[in-house]
Amino acid sequence: MPSRTLPTFSRAEVESHNSADSCYVTIGNRVYDVTDFVDDHPGGGSLVVEYAGKDVTDILNDSTSHEHSEAAYEVLDDSLVGFVTEKGASHSSANGSATADKNDTYVHPRTGMSCEEDLSKDTDPNMDYKKHKFLDLTKPLLLQVWNGGFSKDFYLDQVHRPRHYKGGASAPLFGNFLEPLSKTPWWVIPTLWLPFVAFGLYQAAEGLPVLNVAGYWGFGVFLWTFIEYILHRFLFHLDGYLPDNRVFLTLHFLLHGIHHYLPMDKYRLVMPPILLVVLATPFWHLSHAVFSYSWYAATAVFCGGIFGYICYDLTHYFLHHENLPLWYKQLKKYHLQHHFLDYELGFGVTSKFWDTIFGTELTAPIKTK
Repeated sequence: MPSRTLPTFSRAEVESHNSADSCYVTIGNRVYDVTDFVDDHPGGGSLVVEYAGKDVTDILNDSTSHEHSEAAYEVLDDSLVGFVTEKGASHSSANGSATADKNDTYVHPRTGMSCEEDLSKDTDPNMDYKKHKFLDLTKPLLLQVWNGGFSKDFYLDQVHRPRHYKGGASAPLFGNFLEPLSKTPWWVIPTLWLPFVAFGLYQAAEGLPVLNVAGYWGFGVFLWTFIEYILHRFLFHLDGYLPDNRVFLTLHFLLHGIHHYLPMDKYRLVMPPILLVVLATPFWHLSHAVFSYSWYAATAVFCGGIFGYICYDLTHYFLHHENLPLWYKQLKKYHLQHHFLDYELGFGVTSKFWDTIFGTELTAPIKTK
């Protein structure tokens, strides 16, 4: 089969397929997906998994320890999925991090991406499904997650490898009448919530001097930045603590996984109003419990928090989809690195402040030509 009809992989991408759920091997520069052969291997599946993500040229040629028949090579021929390209390839170091060869482009071994532009390159749904055995972008995604039988490790590996649906449209999530509920245009957020903020501040001003209201409101905005960090780090990225079952994997996908899987979907970038009501309700009660001495102060703080959320959602959308003023470009670069470089760091969206405080600030990748 001519190489031009098959995709190319960095060595790091091949190395990431190192389990029974997704098992790639190479012979020279040829990449084979032998996942379906693991259970059928005459010597046992564990022997195949031992070499998952590795080159098997030597072991196949070792007639003393592991002689292979012509049938074995025929199986490999049928499993050819692409070719290794050293251009842009990265190699895992002993601690599992990725490095870049001199004069090469850095490619992160877990996301398979090297730059912001990669987030907007259309994914071929058929090739992607054949390559990763995860989700078919042309079919409703939620049922696939629910019925996929994925292990937690495999799910987390795949959901953090960003895809881009054709032309920037939204991939189907429910595939039925619920589909519109999963999409929220950015302008809905200020249109819907700013009137509530204004009304709340008006009520607070009936019981407190305007300067006091402004002070409580400002505290609420600052408090939101901390809440934003906590939610993003410890709820949206609960990853390692997720129970390994389909209920929690599906909830994770709905809450934040779909955003990392399809980060440039402009209709699933801001929080649906119903979800905000669910998340904001406990903060309403918390603010009134903490500031129980004054209903007006508690309301002003809460309104500051909601205003902070509005700024967060709009910032999040514009970081993904708009060219920003010069002073904002670094924030855009910082957030998109969270998607294509390291999703376990860089939890601040509206600022890096709390990342700096808690030691989760993203650092620049290895710089190469």
